[in-house]
Amino acid sequence: MKVSPKVSIFLSVILLMLLSACNNSSQPNTNSNGQQPIKFGVSLSLTGDSSADGQATKQGYEVWQDYVNSHGGLLGRQVQMDIIDDGTKTEQAHTNYEKLISIDHVNFVVGPFNDPFTVTGAEVAARHGYAFLEGIGTSPSTFKQGLKNLFAVSLSATAYLSSFDNFLLSQPAQIRPKTVAYVTSDDPFTQPQIDTAKAKLENGGIKTVFYKVFPAETTDYNPIAQQLIASNPDVVVIGSVGLSDSAPFLQYFKQQHFNPKLIIATAGPDQGQAFIKAMNGATDGLLVPNDGWFPSVKNYQNDAFIPAYLKKYGGAPGDIASDSVQSFSTGQVLAQAITQAKSLDNAAVMNVLRTGTFQSLQGPVKFAADGQNSIATPFLFQWQNVSQQQNGKTVTAQTLIPVYPPQQAQANVEYPKPKWS
Repeated sequence: MKVSPKVSIFLSVILLMLLSACNNSSQPNTNSNGQQPIKFGVSLSLTGDSSADGQATKQGYEVWQDYVNSHGGLLGRQVQMDIIDDGTKTEQAHTNYEKLISIDHVNFVVGPFNDPFTVTGAEVAARHGYAFLEGIGTSPSTFKQGLKNLFAVSLSATAYLSSFDNFLLSQPAQIRPKTVAYVTSDDPFTQPQIDTAKAKLENGGIKTVFYKVFPAETTDYNPIAQQLIASNPDVVVIGSVGLSDSAPFLQYFKQQHFNPKLIIATAGPDQGQAFIKAMNGATDGLLVPNDGWFPSVKNYQNDAFIPAYLKKYGGAPGDIASDSVQSFSTGQVLAQAITQAKSLDNAAVMNVLRTGTFQSLQGPVKFAADGQNSIATPFLFQWQNVSQQQNGKTVTAQTLIPVYPPQQAQANVEYPKPKWS
């Protein structure tokens, strides 16, 4: 007998409820004043295809939890993140959010990694009257679901590549690239970025010589990369979900000594040390869009976030993944809304979210009626070798730095990009 996905999810939730009922000895920790902590639940892809991004998202939430608790908590109570692995399966994310709300009785739920998981979680939350604040699900389709409980703190996907487009179109005619090749996952976050950029660049006179949409479940990227190389473009734009699909293209380009003037990937190069490792150090000149954060930015609580993150996870500021920034930002905005509402009631908090303006690591946040952040700013980042003085010696390290728009740039765009090292 074949069981439908909906029935399977229902049975999973019932099983979780029975197991929970048999385990009444597991009680949450209490504060020193005897009050239970404010609980925040999230389903994350800690295993499976999106595990690198899921783990980075988890780190951001955990740093936020530690920071809030070290500064007196919220409304006089400590906070507690309840994190469950969904194995990069949307059905499991559905089950997880049902469990978090119906069984664990968390006070609030926050967003996972990736858009389909965001929509799934927000739909569950809406049925229970919960707000759903998140930082990573920003594709156009996410905002077309009529979810009045959805609030995205980050830049919307369609605007991600706008700084890249503006840079290319601002170049003098004699050096402006003539052709672009595009490859993109059919993921609802990545493809809208590519399609928006393609239309804008074509309208500006830059010709498309290759355009390919590949299924999200693709595992062999080499045939697509071969076709792209054969089109001999000046610029390559990769619509990637993360390291899992950006690194194979970039590794193949390196192996084939393919050196276009610029290469940008929508996700993956923003993963700090993990990206350096995946590329075996060959990162110089690679570009990635981002939504308002870099290590030295003067945004809200950034001076506290970076040392707290490095103390917990080590590394250097440039190694911090954008996923961690986005999840920390989610916690920041939700904390401000709870504080302003002076309540743990989700309806009261949503009223504050709909009308207020907030601050985050990524800059100011104000929500439009569909949940988009209407005042977020796009940035363009590039991996460059940056020299610094350490203990009287000059040390050069690969660093991801903002290069556009000019008023926020720490260096000029390396154009053309250096050849593969």
